[in-house]
Amino acid sequence: MTRWVALLPAEGAEAYNEMGSVPGVSDGSAAPDLPGSFGGRGATWDVTADRPPVALAAALGLPEPLDTVALAPVRSRYVPLSGPRVKRTLLLAVLPGTPTGPIERLEADLLAMPAHISTIRSWSLSRVDQTLTPSPWTHVWEQEYANVEGLTGEYLGHPFHWTCVDRWFDGEIPGAGIVDPQLAHVFRWSEEPVLVSR
Repeated sequence: MTRWVALLPAEGAEAYNEMGSVPGVSDGSAAPDLPGSFGGRGATWDVTADRPPVALAAALGLPEPLDTVALAPVRSRYVPLSGPRVKRTLLLAVLPGTPTGPIERLEADLLAMPAHISTIRSWSLSRVDQTLTPSPWTHVWEQEYANVEGLTGEYLGHPFHWTCVDRWFDGEIPGAGIVDPQLAHVFRWSEEPVLVSR
């Protein structure tokens, strides 16, 4: 089983929630992206399955997802949270030719965020499995929040974010700006946990 993130058009996103009836799918959910999202396609679909989302969509006669990545987990943590939650997904691409050292420091800084930012609940950092889905994206950083303000307030405005993490996204900082400025920052409501313990 592989966990996948797929970007969809907003229209008809709810139809992807019917995937539970398809053999080889363990769980999945989809919903339109909320205002403030950018770089996506209108909706996000999270699914765990034994085959790519494109094949799953074809099995139900649904439109092909517009952008799909297979996740190779680096580290994650499940934190119980009752009720609906905001699921945030950041797809990013480290610039080609970046040495291993800076990439490992970027990953370490992302992984340190939950220790500093209290509104982050469950979280997961993954590399994109290029053998399953060749993609310009290299990493996927996901979190769950009790509400939108947990993301748009404390997370995005936290000093740790601005001093330790944001530098990797700033091309004007020599040796640190290793992330392509083209990002997909998307977030949506989910009735159930997405980043569940496995």
